[in-house]
Amino acid sequence: MPAFIVLTALAAFRILGRNKLRTGLTMLGIVIGIGAVVIMVSIGQGARASIQTSLAMEGTNLIWIWPGSTGVSGVRGAQGSKINLTVEDAVELKRRIPLLRDTCYGRRDPSQVVYRQLNWRVAVIGTTPSCLSLRNWSFSSGGPITQADMDSAATVAVLGQTVVDYLFEPGADPVGAIIRIKNVPFRVVGVLARKGHAMAGHDQDDIIFIPFSTAQRKVHRAAFYNAVEGITAAAEQRDDIPEVVEQIRQVLRERHRLHPDQPDDFTIRTQLDVAAVYESSGRTLTWLIFAVASFSLLVGGIGIMNMLLVSVTERTREIGVRMAVGAKRRHILVQFLIEAMTLGLVGGVVGILFGIAGARLATVVAGWPTIISAESVVVAFLFSLAVGLFFGLYPANKAARLNPIEALRYE
Repeated sequence: MPAFIVLTALAAFRILGRNKLRTGLTMLGIVIGIGAVVIMVSIGQGARASIQTSLAMEGTNLIWIWPGSTGVSGVRGAQGSKINLTVEDAVELKRRIPLLRDTCYGRRDPSQVVYRQLNWRVAVIGTTPSCLSLRNWSFSSGGPITQADMDSAATVAVLGQTVVDYLFEPGADPVGAIIRIKNVPFRVVGVLARKGHAMAGHDQDDIIFIPFSTAQRKVHRAAFYNAVEGITAAAEQRDDIPEVVEQIRQVLRERHRLHPDQPDDFTIRTQLDVAAVYESSGRTLTWLIFAVASFSLLVGGIGIMNMLLVSVTERTREIGVRMAVGAKRRHILVQFLIEAMTLGLVGGVVGILFGIAGARLATVVAGWPTIISAESVVVAFLFSLAVGLFFGLYPANKAARLNPIEALRYE
């Protein structure tokens, strides 16, 4: 039986090679469908890996707390539209919740920053030393804001790379330079390593950090008070996040004196929530592309069926001769199934190569991250075989059921 299958496969290649143009057009739908599947899976896996990397760059096990309750359909108002979180809230959360590794707080103010004859408008964030470590910021030169800077309200600043690019000469080390923020001189103590754009699209490097106490006492003064735009907390373990969120909610409701029938006057989001949103969007896109690829495979499968039906008609007399010299119905059935699977196989291989090339092109041209896994290639290969087998069943069965005598008489 194996020898028969090998000989039949060789015969299938020879038969399909008789009309190369027709065979190529028949496989086109399979090529496009399988190629689309490979591209879809590689882009999806690349996007998933990119999201995980971006989340890891933000920090580990983070929980964000913003002032104001969640609006209609989960849409929150503009950040800072209602300032009701305070420094004391952040301190109390860290004190009362043992599962928290640390907390930090901050408040931003878009300001004009001047260095010599150059200036740049940037988000200046008054924050605590712990924020830089919680958000996994690393340094290309210099170092972070220290607790001593915080205690003394020192006029020190940490710059993002975008700010450095606009205020300093290429290759210059800004550490030790004096910049002015709202006419207050600040000494640069550190330059952050480049992070690039966040998933939301904003430039994470277009930023300056200064001690919160300095912003409070020397830059913004009475306008700042103890109010903060947000609190960032980090759980010790990923599995602790849901429990920590509930404890944060209880502590803040108690501190804000909210009655049981009153809604929260703050919003809590976690890295798990962000990951779930992007994962849902990725699944939607995946199903959309999968639907398009399925239609291509359906068209390709119908093309295989149509070609084999034509082939059955053209080779009716040949089938009759084979039956007359001893070929059984199963032999005819297997022959046409192998021809159908050969079409699917060759179309699948070409489609996989097309998909790999398309994924690489998407990375080079559009900059999309793509990951081509061996599993996706194997699944695409098996899927192409399955399409050929499924759509070849009817023509193969029709050929196997031909009456030998009528087939010999066929002209």
